[in-house]
Amino acid sequence: MSEQNPASLSSHDYHFSPRQALVGSQMFFVAFGALVLVPLLTGLNPSVAMFTAGMGTLIFQVVTKGSVPIFLASSFAFIAPISYGVTKWGLPGTMCGLVAAGLLYVLLSLLVKMRGVGIIQRFLPAVVTGPVIMVIGLSLAPVGVNMAVGMAGDVQAVPRNLALTVAGISLAATVIATVWGRGVIRLIPILCGIVAGYAASALFDLFGNYSVKLVNLSPIYNADWFAMPQFVLPVWNLDAIIFIVPIAIAPAIEHVGNIIAIGAVTGRDYLAKPGLHRTLLGDGLATSAASLLGGPPNTTYSEVTGGVALTRAFNPAVMTWAAITAIGLAFIGKLGAALMTIPGPVMGGIMVLLFGTIAVVGINSMARSNENLLEPRNMVIMSVVLVSGLGGLEISIAGFSLSGIGLAGIVGVILNLILPGGGHSSKKRNS
Repeated sequence: MSEQNPASLSSHDYHFSPRQALVGSQMFFVAFGALVLVPLLTGLNPSVAMFTAGMGTLIFQVVTKGSVPIFLASSFAFIAPISYGVTKWGLPGTMCGLVAAGLLYVLLSLLVKMRGVGIIQRFLPAVVTGPVIMVIGLSLAPVGVNMAVGMAGDVQAVPRNLALTVAGISLAATVIATVWGRGVIRLIPILCGIVAGYAASALFDLFGNYSVKLVNLSPIYNADWFAMPQFVLPVWNLDAIIFIVPIAIAPAIEHVGNIIAIGAVTGRDYLAKPGLHRTLLGDGLATSAASLLGGPPNTTYSEVTGGVALTRAFNPAVMTWAAITAIGLAFIGKLGAALMTIPGPVMGGIMVLLFGTIAVVGINSMARSNENLLEPRNMVIMSVVLVSGLGGLEISIAGFSLSGIGLAGIVGVILNLILPGGGHSSKKRNS
């Protein structure tokens, strides 16, 4: 493609140029910490996650005609179901459920195309999605605490005091970057936490008097520089589909919020052009494609939206370079091995903040909806969703079982549809 006169192009229009490579690579590293966190917590391969993030972003760009400057990568909403699914059905069976979750996005995109954006609010209002998002975060709290105190299952893998110290350093670095960070630092708090915790772990190994070593570098030494990511193909599993698909309700709503957010940054209405139906379709196809290869589901990254706001890099082609960077680094074997050596307490410290943050996002979505949360109808929906999702309730139907986040999502949708007073008739909070 020949270079065009910059004066003839809007900074919002897609125009691909090697000059954008540096900015695009920077956008990838803004997303890097959160991108690799999901596979590290769920046992998936980080190299596969990088590859599928890049591939998913390219798919999204094709579907949306290269009009939205956004990057797609690992979704936090699926951490709990992936962890549960891998234990119960194995990785290939879990991937089957995740492929189906992506197809739910496709179905939602068709509904939006036929009925308009309002159909999302009708079936999935904040009073449903807010509590479901809270369940996603709070159900993971024990996992974060156990890793922070050095537990590996029922085994004390790292001395408790040592683990808490490392987790505290990791958490403190993440908080400092989040609250007091400036520029790019504020966009990569998770990466800052990982680096600080990893460095502290290495120092404790060198100068501490502990029988357990936190960092084992042998996988890095043994890994090849260039290696094919370890792709995993899905196998049919109806139980996994029934369990996981309802969970996609919450990130679908989050998708709408992220598209609105990037529109506010660039000054364009992406719900109108290319249209919410196209962005949902792109996200869904990216999620299904990632799961077909053993990668985590994709979602639009708010960190990268912040990066766009900071750099004013409105040209969507920048995300093409970010995707190319992700795909290229996926084949660096030593990078994937290095990620696998991050100590558990480091991840635990970050998770203490992260999982609570997910719950706060759910609370915020309800608060911003301006609904009267003490109205009986809303209290019923939120209460039943929270308790059924967090209380260990399991319902078996025709040999299939529903529990946790999936059950909470289905319960919320059903209650919202059958209880009177929904939609515009519900009372708003007094101003």
